[in-house]
Amino acid sequence: MADILITGCSGGGKSTLLDELDRRGYTVVHEPGRRLIGAGITPWGDLRGFLTAAADMARADLGWHEHVARPVFYDRGLIDALAGLERDGGPTVSEALGADRPYACGVFLAPPWPQIYAQDSMRRHDFEAAVVEYEHLALLLPALGYEPVELPLVSVGERADFVLANLPA
Repeated sequence: MADILITGCSGGGKSTLLDELDRRGYTVVHEPGRRLIGAGITPWGDLRGFLTAAADMARADLGWHEHVARPVFYDRGLIDALAGLERDGGPTVSEALGADRPYACGVFLAPPWPQIYAQDSMRRHDFEAAVVEYEHLALLLPALGYEPVELPLVSVGERADFVLANLPA
């Protein structure tokens, strides 16, 4: 499978890593949530509607790339949106996915990294909320049959090298 999910703590360097993989010529799919906010669809008035739109966008992203033979790297994605819905009282991710597992079994997980965490106009939550999100994903991924591979706290170039050296078979 060529679909590689990079998920984990908000503000943990995922987007920067994807930018580096893109610079190296790989296909990357940017985070649905940031694309939605850029289009004026925000979580601040209707979180459930926002997360549903993010899940729909992530499903469409997977469909767009289903025939790409080389690895496609996703910055967050369907599991993240569904996990957000689960935290908001929606169905469990397992219920929402059913038997489908849309990404390769090895998922890269960005751990909390307080030294680089920063709030911005699209990331209004604090570091503690980001850690809660990370902890939920760290428990959820193995329960779904994924093998989380924690990203090291190193430079972006070294992180990209680590990802490429540890791609799932």
